[in-house]
Amino acid sequence: MEKLRIAIQKSGRLQEKTTALLRECGLAFTNGPNRLKADARNFPAELLYLRDDDIPQYVEDGVADIGIVGENVFIEKNKDIKIKEKLDFAKCRLSIAVPKSVEYSGTEYLNGKKIATSYPFIVNQFLEKNNVKAEIHEISGSVEIAPGIGLADAICDIVSTGSTLLGNGLKEVETVILSEAILVAHNDLSTAKQQILDKLIFRIKAVNTAKNNKYLLLNSPNHAIEAITNVLPGMRSPTVTPLKEEGWSSLHSVVNEDDFWDKIDQLKELGAQGILVIPIEKMIL
Repeated sequence: MEKLRIAIQKSGRLQEKTTALLRECGLAFTNGPNRLKADARNFPAELLYLRDDDIPQYVEDGVADIGIVGENVFIEKNKDIKIKEKLDFAKCRLSIAVPKSVEYSGTEYLNGKKIATSYPFIVNQFLEKNNVKAEIHEISGSVEIAPGIGLADAICDIVSTGSTLLGNGLKEVETVILSEAILVAHNDLSTAKQQILDKLIFRIKAVNTAKNNKYLLLNSPNHAIEAITNVLPGMRSPTVTPLKEEGWSSLHSVVNEDDFWDKIDQLKELGAQGILVIPIEKMIL
């Protein structure tokens, strides 16, 4: 039986959340700091533990069938592979930063400047798009120190909270790209492996859809059911069950995480009581 070879980060920013996602998708496997590969015990897949920067090349070459990487790495490596799914974690941005003392006037400031980065391909695309002529210094690790030691006038690096920039006397001035974890695939999978991948993506969608929603239970006076139903349409419409107490019903629905607190305020104003919010483990649409 064919197995889907999945390349994931051996260590680093994505590793923990990637393995957590695969386990939530029902894959049982053993991982450890010294393992290079592992078989899933209950799914036709084999995990390859690789350096993040190497995953796009391994997928393009067909050594791995799919890989989970940061979108920033996918763009920078510029390999002939496909994005199959965005995974909704490890969100960050690749940004230009300059010393806090600089009066930044826009991208024209970068003309003639030196920019230190681990992402020369992406930075070059950004500069060309903005008609800027600058010198790119490719370095790996500790990019933030470059302006302080006179190596560069600006940097382009991954930013999550911005605290590292502030700690090094820098300020963020341009967002070059937004990035998150993505699932990429080889361009010519066999029919059998494509079917396995389709099953995995189905599970990933179910897990991620559940994370973005909450299951809501509440008690409502019957006269307010219609108004509350308009607030909580759910996947189709709320489930309404009469309570023992006359004139009251229990409503069950699903609410998106982004709308959660706004919905709660509206429900209370309409007379809802006994509101319970429950996490959803999986959600199949």
